Amino acid sequence: MKPYFYTLALVFISFGFIQCKNETKPAIVASPKNTVRYAKGFSIENYNGYSVVTVKNPWPNANKNYTYILKEKEGIIPDSLQKNSIISIPIKTIVVTSTTHIPSLEMLDEVKTLVGFPNLNYISSEKVRARIEAKKITELGNNQSLNTEVLLDLQPDVIIGYGIDNSNPTLDNLQKSGLKVMLNGDWNEETPLGKAEWIKFFGVLYGKQKEANEIFSKIEKDYLNTIEIAKKAKVTPTILAGDMFEDRWYLPKGTSWGSLLLKEAKGNYLWSDTSGTGSLSLSFETVFEKASTADIWITSGQFSSLKEMTDMNSHYAKFDAFKNKNVYSFSGKKGKTGGILYYELAPNRPDIVLKDIVKILHPELLPSYKPFFFEKLK
Repeated sequence: MKPYFYTLALVFISFGFIQCKNETKPAIVASPKNTVRYAKGFSIENYNGYSVVTVKNPWPNANKNYTYILKEKEGIIPDSLQKNSIISIPIKTIVVTSTTHIPSLEMLDEVKTLVGFPNLNYISSEKVRARIEAKKITELGNNQSLNTEVLLDLQPDVIIGYGIDNSNPTLDNLQKSGLKVMLNGDWNEETPLGKAEWIKFFGVLYGKQKEANEIFSKIEKDYLNTIEIAKKAKVTPTILAGDMFEDRWYLPKGTSWGSLLLKEAKGNYLWSDTSGTGSLSLSFETVFEKASTADIWITSGQFSSLKEMTDMNSHYAKFDAFKNKNVYSFSGKKGKTGGILYYELAPNRPDIVLKDIVKILHPELLPSYKPFFFEKLK
């Protein structure tokens, strides 16, 4: 649900030191182990004194990989890697460009390093909002045209951008100006644990790989435990998702992140047989024909009451899920400036989202649990 993206088109040229024959050679691990297990869009390989982060799929059908060398203080980078962008770690200051990057900084206790962000009002995190109010985080404009002059004044150790295709002149210009840019493709991951694992991307930047691994392992354990709980369900409710926007009904495709969560919660999402990770765009009539008797309706988050829904479209009241008041939304939890917390935090915490959905579909399996993101509309 984030329509603002960035791309990276150039790779830095970095110059190494010429070494004498009797100088210490960089120690290289012959077959470094990739520490990333679920995410398909990046890898981390650790060497003596540096790590290699490769971003493989920053946007759909990307035709190249992006390699970044994260150099520790005493690390020596081999000549063969000098052509790549080299970033000294641990970083002290950072600019991120998506709200989905914020939770990783918070979980790693590195909110204090955030110095700039585009469209500050989108951020919901209370800790980050406190720093915004204290004027410690700078507004950078919008994602399509980051304020280059402000960024040059800030001189962050790294800028984390993201993209939807191969064209992004803004990030290109920032690199030409000497700033370090890394791509983050968390939004393009197809699985819930794959999205959450991008905390390891930030962990290596801060020299906190151990901490990032521990945080992710806890998320993974809780997520898998909830799947086992859901398997005990005796029924599989039918599910309608999304709602209308400008005369079209938008709902997740069958192999998307959201659809997979519904499946893991043992729900029968009525469009689970479609393929793709984006959204379907259908007519009202098509959706009504298939989902008029659906048991549960999970909206896109644009409504906070049933009345708001019928004020927007009176035909919503024709669905059984609406009649039975089985409509759920995540619009209730918002930041001080109106940003919806779900968009920011949910991709990083699939364990919480899955537990919420299991509670909605099978309340008897989690009798004492109260959903964190979702609430039933009244």
